Amino acid sequence: MNDERALVSIIIPTYNSAKTLPRCLESIKKQSYKNIEIIIVDNFSNDNTVEIAKRYDARVVQVKSERTKAKNIGLRLANGKYVLFIDADMELTPRVIEECVQVINTSSKIAGIIIPERSVGNNYWSKVRDYERSFYIGTPIESPRFFLREIALKVGGYDEDLIFYEEATLPYKIEQLGYYTRARIKSYIIHHEEDFELAKWIRKKFYYGKTLKNYCNKYKNKYEFYVSFQVKPSYRLALFIRNKRFWTNLNYSLGLIYLKFLEFISIKLGELSSVNL
Repeated sequence: MNDERALVSIIIPTYNSAKTLPRCLESIKKQSYKNIEIIIVDNFSNDNTVEIAKRYDARVVQVKSERTKAKNIGLRLANGKYVLFIDADMELTPRVIEECVQVINTSSKIAGIIIPERSVGNNYWSKVRDYERSFYIGTPIESPRFFLREIALKVGGYDEDLIFYEEATLPYKIEQLGYYTRARIKSYIIHHEEDFELAKWIRKKFYYGKTLKNYCNKYKNKYEFYVSFQVKPSYRLALFIRNKRFWTNLNYSLGLIYLKFLEFISIKLGELSSVNL
């Protein structure tokens, strides 16, 4: 039975997120859809992240974990019919939740919703990141964030053995049950990347690369089309150069190619350094 006023649980993993969390929680408070609970899964922050969360009546649980485990803990604690997973440096535009609930109720086969994202920031690399996202709209690179909780629980949530593209593992498992997870809304999430640092980003990609082989071994055979788009640089390069916009904004296009090159090298080095296999 469709219920367009059912509870929505918003799950936010945090670690020393005091700088960005207030803006995130304010955007939740300002949602046009009001039946919402907030669950913060905090990795023992040593700033005032927890105090901020409690001021917004969020439920807080602290656990030492990677992001995938934190998300799954939030999923199991959630009381909502629907769950939304976001990061502490994200801001929801006012109708995100309302539109997600409306779209997911249009068909009993829809179990996941893609929410478009925009990166914001004043430095060059933040703008390159937003430019990059614009090429991914409607492609397999996008991953859903809003799910039917019952179905997400049924498949066991996210794959906790992975860091590389962990956000894609939950929709993969849901789709195996015959549900559709790539419906989308028009409202978007603002991803605040004002403090984007290239060196920090590259280190993160190196870390992600440590589980690249495991990701491919688990999901490539069943989801080769999606995984190839995510893993193979040639797929993304083709996506860029076939778009006319790529050739009319060379300032950002050259930065994008440089960024993706550094990411690829870092991921491969992380893969080579892995002791998982």
